[in-house]
Amino acid sequence: MDNNEKKISEYIDKLNAEKMPKEHECPEDSPELMELMDTVRKVRSLKEPALPEVDYPKKLARAVGGQLWQKAVTKKRRWAWMAGTAAIAAVAVIVLMLNFVLYSGRTDIVYAMEQAYKEVRAYHGILSIVETNLKGEETLQAMREVWADSEGRYYVKELTGFQKGLITVNNGEKKWQVSPEESQVYVFPAFPDPYRFTLELGNEIKDAKNAAQIKAAGEEPVAGRKATVFEVMPKGGETYKIWIDKETNLPLQRQSAMMNAIQYTVTYKSIEFSDNIPTELLSYDLPQGFEEIDENPELLVNNIEEAAEIAGFTLKVPENVPDGYLRESIAVTDGMKTIKLSYTSKDKKNRVIILQEKVTNEFKPASTAVLGKVGSSTAEIQSPVQESLGVLDGGRLYSGMADISSIRWQESGFEYAVIGNAPMDELVLFIESIASGPAKILSGEEEASDKPQIEVPVDLEVEENEQKSVDAGHSPWKLDPVYVAQVFVSLKVSPEGIVGEYPVNYEDLKVIKNDGINAIVEVTGDTVPVRRVYLKRLIRQDSTGIWTVIGYDPVWQ
Repeated sequence: MDNNEKKISEYIDKLNAEKMPKEHECPEDSPELMELMDTVRKVRSLKEPALPEVDYPKKLARAVGGQLWQKAVTKKRRWAWMAGTAAIAAVAVIVLMLNFVLYSGRTDIVYAMEQAYKEVRAYHGILSIVETNLKGEETLQAMREVWADSEGRYYVKELTGFQKGLITVNNGEKKWQVSPEESQVYVFPAFPDPYRFTLELGNEIKDAKNAAQIKAAGEEPVAGRKATVFEVMPKGGETYKIWIDKETNLPLQRQSAMMNAIQYTVTYKSIEFSDNIPTELLSYDLPQGFEEIDENPELLVNNIEEAAEIAGFTLKVPENVPDGYLRESIAVTDGMKTIKLSYTSKDKKNRVIILQEKVTNEFKPASTAVLGKVGSSTAEIQSPVQESLGVLDGGRLYSGMADISSIRWQESGFEYAVIGNAPMDELVLFIESIASGPAKILSGEEEASDKPQIEVPVDLEVEENEQKSVDAGHSPWKLDPVYVAQVFVSLKVSPEGIVGEYPVNYEDLKVIKNDGINAIVEVTGDTVPVRRVYLKRLIRQDSTGIWTVIGYDPVWQ
């Protein structure tokens, strides 16, 4: 390395070390060398730019390098060969520095975090999770012990909070979650694993590197350690803050944006580094008396932010939970596509579950369901629920829950369900706390305002006998208004009797009104003589009552 190149290199090192080079006080005699140093200072003073394009840093590096190169060539005749070589070498150093500052990691702090994390083999910490509402009121939601290593393995134990004792482990070959309260162990594939506890170091650094922008926002100590605050703007999502330890260059705290009137601050109250996670923590062992569940398991998480990260969307959270109810758990289920919030009354008698997922199919209410409204959307109301709770509740059954009601609807690209054994007026409060409009849940006492064009005579004695037959387990199809309408319309098509398949398909009929007592079924198709079928529960007005056709609208030729 020649003398000029060495001077440029030492000059850059001093600037990077935040020291003033002696050249600022005693300028060099060489005008060319001073010009290069001036260029270095300008580059070093660059702050994080708002980049218009992904490849902007490389273009800028090439452009500046090209200009400096051109200067070196222009003055070639007036300079000795050694000076020209030094200038060209200095240009190469500057170009490399530009790529380093502007392209690799995009900021010095991200690069510093990456380099620091490369030295981490495993770490152990205690995390606090604080929830803050719009009023600025803070609640310590949980304390959690975490172990993690550079290979993606982890052990997480909830020390306090509503999920105290819950343990989540991934040893690289198997993933499981131990729920002491339910004496159950839920087993998941080790990969892919969407779960990452909040403030997992590797994940935080990756998110910062991939962010659209990251900038310093002051200094503030965390858990007795000096830290710099950075605002991180993701390419998609709201800006959040991270606190970086000045000594280790690793994240110590993360504060989310205010979402759904809630903000989370997650802090390492303590953190230490080691060579590995203790072997016993990563060893799978089914505790005595526990049940292992590996089919359709649900993953319990500690906060809404983690649930949103796993499911891929931000859920709606009840703004005003009815008096006497407390949130019991947050989980992600149904292939990690559905978020589930569970609430329990203080006396433990009532439980309410809210399910939310992205819409994947057209909304089709169950044929036996009462129809209502939530906002401007049609709602499916089942009270009591006819299907198994395991279907509606992500596979996890709850004992002691009788008289369960379910209200399901879609709006704004999401499907919601509120399920529970609470009184209907309390379920309505839960619904309206997340819906865009009021809920109209029909009681079954409202009379149908629509009248059939042609009435069908009914023999009540025959209907009473039919009800008794159904009560004894025969002809269960009479509990389904669509099935009853299918039989009626098929007999209109084939009055001599039905042989083989029904001439009218079940899928060609649709319930357009059902208040629990009165129902209207619409019929599609060009060859059917009936457009609408009117039905009523004449013998028993509850979910065990049979449906009877009381009239219809013909298709007029």
